[in-house]
Formats: sequence, structure tokens, C-alpha cells
Amino acid sequence: MVKEGAAAVTRRNQAAVPAEALRALGVKPQGKAALAADDGSARLAPAAFTLESAFGSVKSAASPTDFDALIRAAKDDKALRRTDA
Repeated sequence: MVKEGAAAVTRRNQAAVPAEALRALGVKPQGKAALAADDGSARLAPAAFTLESAFGSVKSAASPTDFDALIRAAKDDKALRRTDA
């Protein structure tokens, strides 16, 4: 069943999708939706991929960096450059 609705567009080109349309798509509050525009029409669908859904799916190639050691080394280097001047 095709459902149609209207959305007002603000001066900032923002439009709100009617809640009924989002419910029909299964998009929940705070969820994500994908929008595709082509040939004068638009298609809205639940987003299959989000940053939240991808989190942790790729493992780091390098070992974790010790940022505290990097900060100490940078401070030591800066201190040495001050005394050399």
C-alpha cells in the first residue's frame, strides 16, 4: 500500500518526515533513514548501514598507541629544544 503525505520545508531546507511514514518503514525514534533522489522523485528507506551498526566490525591493523608516552616524548623534546637555544 502506497502512503503519501506532505512535509513543510523550512528556510534551511529541512523537512520533517511524517511519523506515520516512519512507522510504516519501521524507523524508530533516534533511528536512521536513507534518502535517495532521482529524476524528480525521492525514496526513503530504513538505513541498512549506520556508524553505530558498524562499530567494532573492523579490527585495527596496528597495536594500540600509548598516547601518554607520545605526549611525554613530545614534552621532553620541547624541553630539550628550549635548553639548546
